[in-house]
Amino acid sequence: MNASTPADHLVPQATPRAVPQALLDALQARFGVQFSTALAVREQHGRDESAFTVAPPDAVVFAESTEDVTDVVKLAAQFKVPVIPFGVGSSLEGHLLAVQGGISLDVSRMNRVLQIHAEDLTVTVQPGVTRKQLNEAVKSTGLFFPIDPGADASLGGMCATRASGTNAVRYGTMRENVLALEVVTASGEIIRTGTRAKKSSAGYDLTRLMVGSEGTLGVITEITLKLYPLPEAVMAASCSFSSLADAVNTTIQIIQLGVPIARCELLDGNTVGMVNRHSKLSLPETPLLLMEFHGSPASVKEQVQTVQSIASEHDGKSFEWALTPEDRTRLWTARHNAYFAGVQSRPGCRAISTDTCVPISQLANALLDCVEEANVAGIPYFLVGHVGDGNFHMGYLIDPESPQERVVAEELNTKLVQRALALGGTCSGEHGVGLHKMDFLLSEAGTGAVDMMRAIKQALDPHNLLNPGKIFRQ
Repeated sequence: MNASTPADHLVPQATPRAVPQALLDALQARFGVQFSTALAVREQHGRDESAFTVAPPDAVVFAESTEDVTDVVKLAAQFKVPVIPFGVGSSLEGHLLAVQGGISLDVSRMNRVLQIHAEDLTVTVQPGVTRKQLNEAVKSTGLFFPIDPGADASLGGMCATRASGTNAVRYGTMRENVLALEVVTASGEIIRTGTRAKKSSAGYDLTRLMVGSEGTLGVITEITLKLYPLPEAVMAASCSFSSLADAVNTTIQIIQLGVPIARCELLDGNTVGMVNRHSKLSLPETPLLLMEFHGSPASVKEQVQTVQSIASEHDGKSFEWALTPEDRTRLWTARHNAYFAGVQSRPGCRAISTDTCVPISQLANALLDCVEEANVAGIPYFLVGHVGDGNFHMGYLIDPESPQERVVAEELNTKLVQRALALGGTCSGEHGVGLHKMDFLLSEAGTGAVDMMRAIKQALDPHNLLNPGKIFRQ
């Protein structure tokens, strides 16, 4: 990417495909009030949390069943019109934008928890179920679903982007926690991948292929997930540091010593200030680690003692404990609202979010240099990180009316990603590729691997109808 190129130039320059009136009439006849061409509805489905500006889809269908999804896809395929799956609209990389026009397929009404198999630690849900809704549904069983990207995202969207979040350091990502899927293909066929068994060696791993495919290979209509027993004891803590280097090096040592910490989140002092103002907290406005420990009372106590000892070696201070569920919820809600705290700190701004992940030993090298570059550039930013697994996010807060600010932010983002790749990392730890990271994916994976991805896309979606223009240039 040329550093002088505004980010909107990253949007594939494809002419939107014409949507025949005959298709709109057929969708209206089939779906009635579940179908809309109203501008307000289309605009709602034509934007996400990214900084891109793209024309809205031509129409929106609110699916309520797998049959609805198959009928939309079959009608769209008949007229060679794109279909873009839509969950709750919380994506950060332009995943749901209708860059080639088409039909937005909203699955948020497909929000039923279908089966809870507590004895097997599994659950099957529709794609519109959100993570909070799922945990509310299973809490009486003594189980929970740990993947927590912050936003109350839909589980279908979390599958599509291979989401992870704050608990990934202990429980993994969506890739490790999805057992089986029901998927509607580009031709409208319903297929099932995987089973409720915890492992399988039967054929190609189509479940893993679909998880992370960002709606480009199929529309997910059912998901079977792993559940986990609620930990016997939970303790959360915050610890302040004099410098970012001390906080990062504490994290590195915690992980390298094998402490089974459940969450380890980093905020820089600038971001702590934003969170304090947004969530009405009084945390010390210096680099901060937010941590959570799960296990038996004895194991949690041991984890806490080990982490306190490590932190003290790096000038950690002001340990504060959140012992009650209410205090823990308040602390983690404030962390989850860091994105909105950052955006609200500069009214009218848009955030260009980064999402690199590096091997834990390289975290300090990656993170500290990008902070120095942002400070020199003078662009307002926030910094948060799931640093227990080497993943961190910079949010550059730009005036959307200032092309120069966007150029500077994209230049900073490019440097950050290039550094992460040079250190053995990735351009995206959890947000996905979408529109924003297509060129970075090519740098990371290489031409041969991206060509293989294109071949898979061509084989499964020969007319390029499912969320076209995402992941790689077509």
